[in-house]
Amino acid sequence: MNDQLKGLLITLFGVLCVVPDSLFVRLIDAPALTVAFWRALLVGLLIFAALLVWQGAAPFRAFWRTGWPGLIYVIAIGASGVMFVIAVSLTSVANVVFIIASLPVFAALFSRVALGERLSLRMYLTMAAVLPGLAVIAYGSGETANASLAGDLLALAVSAVFAAGLTAVRLVRQVSMVPGVALGYMLGALVILPWAQPGAIQPEQAPLVAMHVGFILCSSVLLALGPRYITSAEVGLLVLLESVFAPLLAWFFIGENPGGYALLGGGIVVGALFLSNLVVLARRRRASSAGS
Repeated sequence: MNDQLKGLLITLFGVLCVVPDSLFVRLIDAPALTVAFWRALLVGLLIFAALLVWQGAAPFRAFWRTGWPGLIYVIAIGASGVMFVIAVSLTSVANVVFIIASLPVFAALFSRVALGERLSLRMYLTMAAVLPGLAVIAYGSGETANASLAGDLLALAVSAVFAAGLTAVRLVRQVSMVPGVALGYMLGALVILPWAQPGAIQPEQAPLVAMHVGFILCSSVLLALGPRYITSAEVGLLVLLESVFAPLLAWFFIGENPGGYALLGGGIVVGALFLSNLVVLARRRRASSAGS
């Protein structure tokens, strides 16, 4: 199996594992910070323990040597994980995943500021389409059940914070980020512990918590590994699948109608990013064909 196919399969399975994330947040009957605490603590500890057993301390030493980029990534993982759970508790699943789909826009802006990369005409056009889409979603929050502007803004913060983390690790892309995922989740759990209520999870909720942790564990590891083998455009196209399937799952299992505004705005955001990534892939293939 060549590296590209390996990367595509790893990333695809990672995306499919993360699709039910928001649904589990809704199904677990506990305060949002309690769900976020157990989600972060268990996933972080499991990844940490697995790395120590299979690879020893070497991955953590390598990650430690990344310095500031690694630290920014750890903080971004911890903060975005907690904010995601709170956002899902405040607004509709559709709003959250459609807004977080704007992550490539923030990544491009941060790359311009931090790495000095120029923004292409393609990215300017993408932004010009994504921003109105986000505005439509926000406008509809006042008229859609289970939606709120506060939750929408928190989802936007998730997108921005995670994009900052991804931008930082581009400086050290030769190092595996899996240790950073473990450390980030455990840091997030530690920070919110004073406000969480760990004992609020009832015994009958344990299977849901276990399944939730299992899916997030798989997605965290796979999405940290997959992008090492394929281009960011290919990753972006696959990640958009979450924006399609997550609202459908919420609609089917908990009867949460995303509403017309969310579907319209989300369609604009996802459509713009889909076309943008297709353009990048087409250019890369032409360049590859010309060079061969």
